[in-house]
Amino acid sequence: MKYTLGLLLLLFLAFSCSKTEPLNDPAPKSDGDGNQVMEDPVSYTPCEDGFAGTYPCKGYDLIGRVTLQDMGATAGNDIWGWTDPVTAREYALVGIDNGTAFVDITDEEQLVYLGKLPTATQASTWRDLKVHDNYVFIVSEAENHGMQVFDLTKLRDVDNPPVTFTADARYSGFGNAHNIAIVPGLSMAYAVGTARNDIYSGGVHFIDISDPLNPQLAGGYGEQGYMHDVQVVSYSGPDPDFQGREILIGANEDRLVIADVTDTANPVTLSTLAYPSTAYTHQGWFTEDQKFFILGDELDEVNFGFNSRTLVFDFTDLDQPSLHMSYIGPSPAIDHNGYVLGDRYYLANYTAGLRVLDISGIGNSDISELGYFDTYPANNSTVFNGLWSVYPYFESGKLLLGDIDSGLFVVKKSI
Repeated sequence: MKYTLGLLLLLFLAFSCSKTEPLNDPAPKSDGDGNQVMEDPVSYTPCEDGFAGTYPCKGYDLIGRVTLQDMGATAGNDIWGWTDPVTAREYALVGIDNGTAFVDITDEEQLVYLGKLPTATQASTWRDLKVHDNYVFIVSEAENHGMQVFDLTKLRDVDNPPVTFTADARYSGFGNAHNIAIVPGLSMAYAVGTARNDIYSGGVHFIDISDPLNPQLAGGYGEQGYMHDVQVVSYSGPDPDFQGREILIGANEDRLVIADVTDTANPVTLSTLAYPSTAYTHQGWFTEDQKFFILGDELDEVNFGFNSRTLVFDFTDLDQPSLHMSYIGPSPAIDHNGYVLGDRYYLANYTAGLRVLDISGIGNSDISELGYFDTYPANNSTVFNGLWSVYPYFESGKLLLGDIDSGLFVVKKSI
C-alpha cells in the first residue's frame, strides 16, 4: 500500500498532539531504593553499568550535549558534520526546526554553540543538509525554502558566540525539498522530495554546484515519480557493466529504484524492487564494497507490528537486485536514518536511540548488535520521538546524534 508524504505528516502531527512526556525530561536513573542518582548530563559521562547518567548505553560514552533550548529551537531533525581541512577542527551541523545550528565539537571538554543560520522562510519539521567543498547545502520542507548555501569557513573565527549567520547563496529552482544527496568528490547535488506536481514529479533535481555560490539546474529524473531519499555513488561495486558510472538508489515510498544518472540529460532506470510487507520505503546506504544495500522502511513497525526491521538487498547485479536478508532488532522502535562506516552500520532508531550493528558477516546473513546509546530513555515505543539521524564519519571517532526532542548529542566508543 502506498503512503504519501501527507500521510507521514499526519502521523507526525497526530503523535505530537497526543504526546504526554515533556520535552528534554528523560526518565532519571535510580538506585535500588528508587533514589535519583544523577541529573540529566550535558558533559562527559562514561557508560557505566549500562548508563551514561540517565541514558541507557552499551559501549558508548557521552562526550557532551547541546540542548534545543541552547540553540533556540523547539525540535531537531537531520545532522551532518564538517572537518575544517585547514585547522582540523570538527563541527556539528545541526538541523533544527527554525534553521541550522553550528557547534564546534573539537574540545571534548567544552562543546561550543557558535550560532544559527535561520531558515530561509519558515519553521519546518524537516530539514536536510550535506557538505561539499567547505560549503553546506540545506533544503527543507518549508514552503518556498529552496536550497541555502553557507560557507563553513566562516566558523573558523566567531567572536562572542552565539551569532546569527546569513546564507551566502540561495537556489530557488524548487520550493520545498525533503532531502539532498551529494557524491563525495563530485560537484553535483541531488535534491529529492520536492513538490509532486513539479517538472520532475517530486523526483530528482540535478544541481551543478561546481561554483557553490551559483548553483545551476543540470537536469532531473522524474520517470519513477516522487523520491523520498537517495544515495548516489561513483560506482565501484561488483557489477562490471556500471564501473565508473554515477548510480542512484532511490527510496520511493513503495519500492527501491536503481538508476544510472551519469548523463544528467538522459538518466536511465536500471531496475525497481519491492519487498514483503512494504509500508514506507524510507532510506538506505551501500556497504563499502557496494555489494549490499541496507534499507529502512519507516512504517513497517507501525503497520505490521514488527520489532525494528532492517532489510539488506544484494546488488551484485544492478539490473536484477534481490532481497538478501532481514535483521530484526530488540525493540519495537521505528528505524529511521542509517549509515555505513567499515563493517559497522550506525542506525538512528527513534525511541531506541543509536544502535550500532556489526555487518562484517552480512554476506552470510549474519548481523548482530554491538552497542547503543539511547537518547530517549522514557521508552522504546513505536512512535516518532527520539533519534532522527547519526553522523559517524569524523576521524576522531566522535559520533553526532540529532534527537528530535533533545537536540545534539556527541558520543564516542568507550575505551
